[in-house]
Amino acid sequence: MPDPRPGLDDIRSARERIAGFLRTTPVIAARPARTAVSGGRLMLKLESLQVTGSFKPRGALSKATTLAPAGVRGLITASGGNHGLGVAYAARRLGLGSVVYLPESAPADKAGKIRAWGADVRIEGAVWDDSNAAALEAADAENLAYVHAFADPAVIAGQGTLGLEILEQAPGTDTLVVAIGGGGLVSGVALAAKAIDPAIRVVGVEPVGAPTHHASRRAGEPVTLEVVETAAGTLAPRRSEPLNFRIVDELVDDIVLVDDDRMREAARWLWSEYGLGAELAGAASVAAVMTHAVGGERPLAIVCGGGRDGLG
Repeated sequence: MPDPRPGLDDIRSARERIAGFLRTTPVIAARPARTAVSGGRLMLKLESLQVTGSFKPRGALSKATTLAPAGVRGLITASGGNHGLGVAYAARRLGLGSVVYLPESAPADKAGKIRAWGADVRIEGAVWDDSNAAALEAADAENLAYVHAFADPAVIAGQGTLGLEILEQAPGTDTLVVAIGGGGLVSGVALAAKAIDPAIRVVGVEPVGAPTHHASRRAGEPVTLEVVETAAGTLAPRRSEPLNFRIVDELVDDIVLVDDDRMREAARWLWSEYGLGAELAGAASVAAVMTHAVGGERPLAIVCGGGRDGLG
């Protein structure tokens, strides 16, 4: 059976398709800073400055631009918040309607932002997995094109465009630190980065309360968590998918866990030092470096997910 994962050519093709819809976000050096982080060597990729506040439009646009416009009534998805924003944005830019299912735990301000992009927001279930089941059912019933949050080759290729940018903007980076929810971002970044520089190290970061890929790696197969306990809702699916599991298992060198308090500390640091508003999920990669769970001579952490949720 052919491997469905995207290759470097697919990622480059995705970049060409979506370039006109996105910002090229900056990479900055963490130093000088009042608080020392990783000896001052840390680099930050500020994808929190991307349109909608996260990397998610990359994957959503990559998928949407592969669909034949004449045969698509609209897009539908399930999201913890950021992917829904990405899909709503992609639909608006392509002249399509959109439906976004959110779990009850999704922040109200995220739902409001998604509606502002023109999406029909529907609240269903306690966690993303529940919302996703409802979205799949509605996609069939309403003849809408379903856009998976992380387990679609075109979505993964879109997220991989971030890896291309990083290696162009920060040559010599030896370690990429990437937060993991379902695994779309880390899959795409790892595929792009390892294809260009096989020696680069990729480290994934998950919440202690939602160690989906960490537990799956230990089990040797995708597992379903019995419960998730983290305020970082966009990093909290109960289960990933085989496609992402295989990519992560093969290409991600390590997966480390950080607790919510450390993510809050990292988010406060980003705000204090740089005036960057990052939600807990967006600060997870920085938290891993601050707690010395990740080393490297030139580590680069991806900051994504704008906002300041859960910092109280």
